[in-house]
Amino acid sequence: MNPVNLAQLFILAALWGGSFLFIRVGVTDLGVAPLMALRVGIGAAFLLLMLTLRGTARQAFSTMRERAWPLIVVGVLNSAAPFCLFAYAELTLSAGVTSVINATTPLWGALVAYLWLSDRLTGMRVAGLAIGFAGVLALVWNQMFMHDTSAAPVSPMTTALAALAALAASASYGVAASYTKKHLMGVDSLTVAAGTMSAATLVLLPFALFFWPVGAVSPHAWGAVSPHAWGAVLGLGVACTGVAYMMFFHLIAVVGPARAITVTFLIPIFGILWGALFLAERVSVGMAVACAIVLAGTALATGVVKRVPLIGARRTQCAKEREA
Repeated sequence: MNPVNLAQLFILAALWGGSFLFIRVGVTDLGVAPLMALRVGIGAAFLLLMLTLRGTARQAFSTMRERAWPLIVVGVLNSAAPFCLFAYAELTLSAGVTSVINATTPLWGALVAYLWLSDRLTGMRVAGLAIGFAGVLALVWNQMFMHDTSAAPVSPMTTALAALAALAASASYGVAASYTKKHLMGVDSLTVAAGTMSAATLVLLPFALFFWPVGAVSPHAWGAVSPHAWGAVLGLGVACTGVAYMMFFHLIAVVGPARAITVTFLIPIFGILWGALFLAERVSVGMAVACAIVLAGTALATGVVKRVPLIGARRTQCAKEREA
């Protein structure tokens, strides 16, 4: 990976890490469904514009009609459902904590691929799954009993439900990855992105209209939704969805999916950083340790780290002793 691609990877991580900041800012004023409907709607418009500028819109629309059902399923599993679940989680959890839980997505992806697609799981990858999920438990436990005097008290049960919602969102991403691999292989990635975002918009639109905050678009009632919330909508839709998806697919094309997916390890860093800088979120030692455990488990479960040096050396020594 050359310096330009590496810089693009960090920018992508910063954008996706920023999505948790924008969700935290916008969800209180707009609510879960309206905020996420706006996000996917703006993202879909941006991606459809890119298809038009690339000159492949007609072919893309033809593919979308042929693959309508798989695109709808992936739109729900990869956008509508997880985006709403993360927004619900951030009514309680900080942006930093939610971004760390998001890092379990590859763990769920590996588990779903094993159960559904019969992908092989080595002993090291199983250990990675166990370590990663243990890190999540440590993170949630830390959040349940961490007292923040600057905020209203939150019950452990509420925190647990929010964490479960974030885990369900990450699991949904994992199911979507296997479903995409099984039903949308060979389809242009930008077409998949635009089609699934469009489908997610249609699915969320009725919920957004039903739960739309009163006075949100009235010039005489701007207090219903703050300017910061509207700014968060634009940041989510344009930067964290449209631009970020374009960058991700570009990286997949030039460096391959295995290297592009390493962005997962950088997102929590930026999620925690933006939350601390712009929302004054507290970063405890327990949270940092739990984050490190989650990332270590993810690295093992995804095969980024194929062996632990000391364990590998010990196995080699044992093999030599048996031969002797």
